[in-house]
Amino acid sequence: MIRTKQFFVVLTGFALSICGHSATAHETNVQMLNPYGPVPAEEAAMLDAREPITELGGQRSNYLAGSEVLGENEIRIIALGSGMPRVQRAQVSACWLIELGNGDSFIFDIGSRCTINISLLEVPWDTFTKVFLSHLHADHIGDLPSLLADGWDMGRSIPIELWGPSGASPELGTNAMVEHLMGMYRWDYASKLGRGAMSSYTIKVHEFDYSKEQTIYERNGVKINSFPAVHTIDGAVSYSLEWKGMKVSYSGDTVPTEWFLKNAKDSDIIIHECSDPIEVLIEDRGFPPEAAWMITSTAHTQPRLVAEIFKKLNPRMAICYHYVANGIDRSEKLYAAVRPHLPGPFMVAKDLMVWNITPDNLVVRTVVGSEYNSKNLPRRQESPDKSKLIEPSDWLDAGRWELTEIYQEVLDGLKPEYRERILQHVPKEHLPNP
Repeated sequence: MIRTKQFFVVLTGFALSICGHSATAHETNVQMLNPYGPVPAEEAAMLDAREPITELGGQRSNYLAGSEVLGENEIRIIALGSGMPRVQRAQVSACWLIELGNGDSFIFDIGSRCTINISLLEVPWDTFTKVFLSHLHADHIGDLPSLLADGWDMGRSIPIELWGPSGASPELGTNAMVEHLMGMYRWDYASKLGRGAMSSYTIKVHEFDYSKEQTIYERNGVKINSFPAVHTIDGAVSYSLEWKGMKVSYSGDTVPTEWFLKNAKDSDIIIHECSDPIEVLIEDRGFPPEAAWMITSTAHTQPRLVAEIFKKLNPRMAICYHYVANGIDRSEKLYAAVRPHLPGPFMVAKDLMVWNITPDNLVVRTVVGSEYNSKNLPRRQESPDKSKLIEPSDWLDAGRWELTEIYQEVLDGLKPEYRERILQHVPKEHLPNP
């Protein structure tokens, strides 16, 4: 394993994350505003430029969403969700994106509301098709339905591949979870047949034995290993990803384990869960002391213990996540609980923080993106399958307000190429003058 020759934190981006807010900017030619007045002209020009930079060239203080081409030996990690079940505007549930210079992208956990941050990245959702679940708690799978059902509208034209652990019994495993998810969304699926492209509305499940230390993915020079984690009941795992001599390890939710110490060895980046300090759970969040102790000792990793894990493994960068931010002092309290016991590079993750790494370099920044995803994302021009269209019942369809002339007026007003395609592919009974 090649160790770092340089470690560089861009102070502007770090200051943004300390404040607990992500920087945002609207894509528009109109004057861009923020709560503190107009954006300076030179800053507006920078936001509009979005020229790709490779191999960490340029050392920008922020990552402009969707703007950079990764170098051939570069990894980008984005905290799309650093929190717990308590979803907040500034902090959503667990989700981590790892992008590689070979074009591959991997999502680790897909917790509640994280797709808001995914859409902020302004890239087609064909990028987000490989998902790895650490376990089946809601704050780690809660936005899988959105990733599935909204994909057709966000530029995804291929199915999702999902890797997830088995459970102590079949009904507690990933296969059963997805089966019930698809059942829950049966009406949504049926209503879109024949009206929209449905090639993306599929999940290919790769359920694996949670109890094994094993390689579960090996393609295109990338190897992903899973190994057992200890979190409430059987069925949780941790992961490591290896590519071009670099290694990223992700704990999921777990207490400290021998498996993690063994399998996360020689990691460049370690992302490990860390509960709020016990005093924070009691004094700030209202937990009874006994409940605070049980939560942080039987299901999660206390700050003092995560320091021992990081110290033992000595990564180029140690990252804590899975706490409840308050925009005031929670992350600082967590940092203060770990730092006295850990001499090496260490950060408390906040949503939309970014780490770019190469064998020789490591840069930390913050995502800058738009509050509104109005960008026209590239998509495959796939026509709906007319043969699968499900019509409403006759009595329900009879309740339509007949506005044939206005429908015809709208159709006639479209560009000729749009009108021609509509006339070619839409069933005649759904045109104004069949």
